[in-house]
Amino acid sequence: MIAAGMLVLIGGLAAGGYVFSRRSTEAGAANRRPVQSTTAPEGGAGAANAGSLPASAAPTAFPEKSIAVLPFENLSEEKANAFFTDGVQDEILTDLAKIADLKVISRTSVMQYKTGAQRNLREIAQQLGVAHLVEGSVQKVANRVRVNAQLIDARNDAHLWAQTYDRDLADVFAIQSEIAKAIADQLQAKLSPTEKNAIEQRPTTDVAAFELYSRAKDLILNTSFSAIGAENLRSGIDLLNQALARDPSFFAAQCQLAYAHDTCYGLYDHTPQRLALAEAAVEAAFRLRPNAGEAHLARAEHFYDGYRDYDRALAELEVARTTLPNAPLIFELTGFIARRRGAHEEGVRNLQRAMALDPRNFLTLQQLALSYKNLRRYPEEIATEDLALSIRPDDAETKATRAFAVLDWKADARPLHEAVDEIRSKNSEAVKSVADVWFLCSLAERDTASADLALTALADATFGDDTIQLSAGFGRALLARMTKDETKARSAFASIRPQQEKVVQADPNYGPALCILALIDAGLGRKQEALRESRRAVELTPVEKDSINGADVMHYSAVAAAWVGEKELALQNLAKAARLPGLVSYGRLKLLPWYDPLRGDPRFEKIVADLAPKEVK
Repeated sequence: MIAAGMLVLIGGLAAGGYVFSRRSTEAGAANRRPVQSTTAPEGGAGAANAGSLPASAAPTAFPEKSIAVLPFENLSEEKANAFFTDGVQDEILTDLAKIADLKVISRTSVMQYKTGAQRNLREIAQQLGVAHLVEGSVQKVANRVRVNAQLIDARNDAHLWAQTYDRDLADVFAIQSEIAKAIADQLQAKLSPTEKNAIEQRPTTDVAAFELYSRAKDLILNTSFSAIGAENLRSGIDLLNQALARDPSFFAAQCQLAYAHDTCYGLYDHTPQRLALAEAAVEAAFRLRPNAGEAHLARAEHFYDGYRDYDRALAELEVARTTLPNAPLIFELTGFIARRRGAHEEGVRNLQRAMALDPRNFLTLQQLALSYKNLRRYPEEIATEDLALSIRPDDAETKATRAFAVLDWKADARPLHEAVDEIRSKNSEAVKSVADVWFLCSLAERDTASADLALTALADATFGDDTIQLSAGFGRALLARMTKDETKARSAFASIRPQQEKVVQADPNYGPALCILALIDAGLGRKQEALRESRRAVELTPVEKDSINGADVMHYSAVAAAWVGEKELALQNLAKAARLPGLVSYGRLKLLPWYDPLRGDPRFEKIVADLAPKEVK
């Protein structure tokens, strides 16, 4: 589960075929979600209007030069060619997205409208915020390919242009460029010489490499926060390496590989070796096309995810912006950097601009919602969760996260309890994905039996906040502390300490890992070690550089201090964390057992009262 528990920071997709999906490492694991604002995002054609609004509330007047390229129909007898068909559609989208005079919707949003059931084009255009749609089909037989494309004015269902191309398979990339230029001409879009050259540049001359790339992109784009998600990411990397072995000059595959390694580094494999692989992929992309916006975007992502070097990341984003006018990732990364620097309102504005280009991006919605959670603007968080659920009505994690917002806001665990019960009864496969918030809900209700069941469901997953991710073993120790079974608690903490010590030894300058070791040592009564470790964790994670993880480390250092009897230090650090945007909330302070050693102290009760909503004061 991500929202109330892991809260992994994610994001969108570059407008074109280069996935750069932000399953980012935004917090290495950190944030989410948006609001139904009536304020249009800033920007020109590439950042137009109302993309973050539900269809029922969206205005009907969209920019004349706005377009979405819907998934093409695979007419090939071999269904395995579906990836090839998606690749053709995506390259047309990528080419159009390079034209600054157009607003082009990103792949993530359009791929939700797969062929099959009859499409309601007016409704789709309304949801995407565009005036025009492109539909088409691809048929691949032996060494021949037939591509059909048509441009539709979705406001009146008028077919403005249509063309069928029947050629040798090797000509498929020329077909994609011709379609993009024909559509731009129909929309009377101004096309600069640079944009024309970019559209005419073929992604590769190797059709087999293109198919490997398309399969890899599909795997990476659909990666989820789970063990199978890590497996999909590794499989995608393997496919990209195969594509590059066939065509070492395949620039888009090289950019995608850089993104995949950076994502692996942030979420699954935080090692120097993985970071080096990402670095090598970025440099290879620059050797291929040193002036391409996609290369600069890949480097910006690398500086952000790999090094938290915000200034250099922003400089690369400015360069990328000149040739990638429809790339939502540029706004996402800009927003994430603003958020980490403590400029949370600026972060919200940039995420809203990303949503205008990618209005059906579920992960970006989660990020926008998390921004509201960090700002403790719970009504807006809940409204954003509702919008996300309009896209994925059965998403268990979002349902649970939405209910957790009520716990944060009003110290009311009942909606979360009911949501978890419903998920357990209707979707047993989804239980593990919400086991973290189920456990926290059980702690809030002081229900030891339910907490024990939740930990069993959690298995090898984790709970916690952002990069402070805690194992089921830690959960059992915390549960024993809550029930005042000190012997059992110490035994549980002792059993998990060796592994956490290894994590710290592997990367001694990583503050969140050191903070977790401090919590374990505090639970073991190792006072001096816990205080030293938590102090060092705070030093390594300054709020000025990373407002999200910095606030979390400050918060949990307060917990460690409270557990070893250093009440003054605990209250001092907790007061700082409560003043910062973050996940310290009225509900958590009121209900969770972390803070039991501080209850009754007037200073602690004042911190709680200051976070309380007005209606319960």
